[in-house]
Amino acid sequence: MANVTLADVAKLAEVSLATASKALNNRSDVHQATRSKVLEAAASLNFRPDLLANRYISPKTGTVGMLTDDLIGRFSLPILTGAESALGFQKISIFLCDARGDDFRESFHINALLQKKIDGLIVVGSSSNARKSLGPDFPVPVVYTYVPSADSRDLSIIPDNEGSAATIAEHLISIGRKNIAHIAGREDSNATQLRIKGFQNALAKHGKKIVQPGPLFGDWLESWGRTATLALLQSEAKFDAVFCGNDQIARGCVETLRENQINVPSDVAVVGFDNWDVVVTGCKPQLTSIDMNLEELGARAALRLFEAINGQKRTGAEKIPGKLVLRGSTMNI
Repeated sequence: MANVTLADVAKLAEVSLATASKALNNRSDVHQATRSKVLEAAASLNFRPDLLANRYISPKTGTVGMLTDDLIGRFSLPILTGAESALGFQKISIFLCDARGDDFRESFHINALLQKKIDGLIVVGSSSNARKSLGPDFPVPVVYTYVPSADSRDLSIIPDNEGSAATIAEHLISIGRKNIAHIAGREDSNATQLRIKGFQNALAKHGKKIVQPGPLFGDWLESWGRTATLALLQSEAKFDAVFCGNDQIARGCVETLRENQINVPSDVAVVGFDNWDVVVTGCKPQLTSIDMNLEELGARAALRLFEAINGQKRTGAEKIPGKLVLRGSTMNI
């Protein structure tokens, strides 16, 4: 089969790009049954990474840059892992630079990466709001991930916030919740607005809407989850479920409900967003949450960058679906 890609193998094996890459690279963190399925898919498609790489004869340095402003690595490190796995086939190394949200540092790192003759650049943001493009005349291909470029002529690989929030609404309705509240994050966040849109549209399909006049907006903090939950309890709103803008807010919500002798999930089900392990597993009960598939995000960005390096330029935004991870805050597990 001509022009077989890693994405074709992943699709046939019914696994993510990152998992397919790990399996073919013989990484130890892949279950043997999954590895066998991927190898069988690769064999049936006659997928041979070395030959795939050899199709491209233009000289390359075998390095790409990754520029992030996510200082603590909450988003950038999983994305880096996925990108590294995908690019491992082509023996491409990644230089990771942290701009810390500072324009001067970003400019410094970009110049340093270009001096190293990188073949391409992945730009990772920590906010969901569109960022300024590096421009159409940037000397190497660029793929933006997690945060979209403000220029639609660029290629951005982003989480599907809207679709993921709709998945949460469908889950809460499926477990019989009828009066659902929403504690959101920052009102000026694009992610917040997309999640509200997806959630409310999904509720509307079932003839429902949130119990408040509108979402409660605040910071992405556990303390905001506590404050907002107390406000809900003190209001006249009757609710049996709460969708929270992220996991920190959700943990504050769960703890406040418990302190007020309200059982989770029997009385009120709670869902978070991000599936941040240290938060969701530290909550009692553990939090149901959306996993944004950050490794898959990184793998897709890396593969699209590899294509762009070899002349296959794409534009616009590609959305990576999230996955709902069920735990005790909505189910008696």
